[in-house]
Amino acid sequence: MSVPQTQREYRLPAGAAKGSFDALTLQKDVAVPKAEKGQVLVKIHAVSLNYRDLMIVKGIYPLPLKENPVPCSDGAGEVVAVGEGVSDFKVGDKVCGIFNQEHQDGTITMKGIGSGLGGGLDGCLTEYRAFAEYGLVKFPEHLSYEQAATLPCAMVTAWNALYGAVPLLPGQTVVVQGTGGVSICALQLAKAAGARVIATSSSDDKLKIAKDLGAQDLINYKNTPEWQEEVLKLTNGEGAHHIVEVGGAGTLTKSLQCVVLGGHIHAIGFVAGAGSPNDPPVSMLALMRLANLHGILVGSKRMFEDMNKHIAQSNIVPIVDKVFKFEEAKEAFEYLESQKHVGKVVVKVSA
Repeated sequence: MSVPQTQREYRLPAGAAKGSFDALTLQKDVAVPKAEKGQVLVKIHAVSLNYRDLMIVKGIYPLPLKENPVPCSDGAGEVVAVGEGVSDFKVGDKVCGIFNQEHQDGTITMKGIGSGLGGGLDGCLTEYRAFAEYGLVKFPEHLSYEQAATLPCAMVTAWNALYGAVPLLPGQTVVVQGTGGVSICALQLAKAAGARVIATSSSDDKLKIAKDLGAQDLINYKNTPEWQEEVLKLTNGEGAHHIVEVGGAGTLTKSLQCVVLGGHIHAIGFVAGAGSPNDPPVSMLALMRLANLHGILVGSKRMFEDMNKHIAQSNIVPIVDKVFKFEEAKEAFEYLESQKHVGKVVVKVSA
């Protein structure tokens, strides 16, 4: 397969003002990397955006980053060359990079945390990228590149929440907060498992989409601020078995108030901001509900591979809200920030 000598890629040069997307710079005539020993060269076809990527581009991400990184963790593409010693992949294979390249199985280590694409390592907002062989997985054949690009962070995170510690069982109740990438992925996985899904959002239009995707119960938290009481009412006072907690301090108290005794709250994000000083003590609520608080940092390669088998068997198709051209990456981030999307926002890198 013919591989060009040069490519285009986005980088984040140091020194740009924080709080804007001005640092996102498209560079041209960059040398295409070679597939060295143990490496696989991938032509990136599509990249999906995460809230983490937005924070990195705006310069407000709280964790250390490599200097001048290529942003974005989630990419899907085609193998165009393999280095010496590579046995798991061949030219033409359709693949995704795993989020934390060094997180192969089990509990993540500090080394694994530092190997996040688009943060500790260069990411995927580039036309070609060389990966270590162990940093890739093949994605289900029924998915397009745009759909597959949504898998590495959002779908693996949702899988980790629902299957990583205590597996979700048919008939159990899952609360998904909002209609962003992780929440919609969790809705799809829960629906495929035969679970009952309660979806929350401030938008009736977004809740309608959630219903179309299989959510049985809908709560507009703008109209029902004490949404935890509605969850209890819908579950006859018992509460939800799993809560996909993306709000953080601003919603954790409510989640603790409506989780079933001994249930599981999966702490993933913090988009709701700080909680109220009048909230009951978290430790007391956790004790009263015998709750298990599970911190989620995406998931391992093993989880990714197990998830892909499930997606293929269940014929799950990730929800892509909108696709932007490679040259429109800034516009894609602006759209993500607007929170108008349901599901994932994707940048199409190449045909």
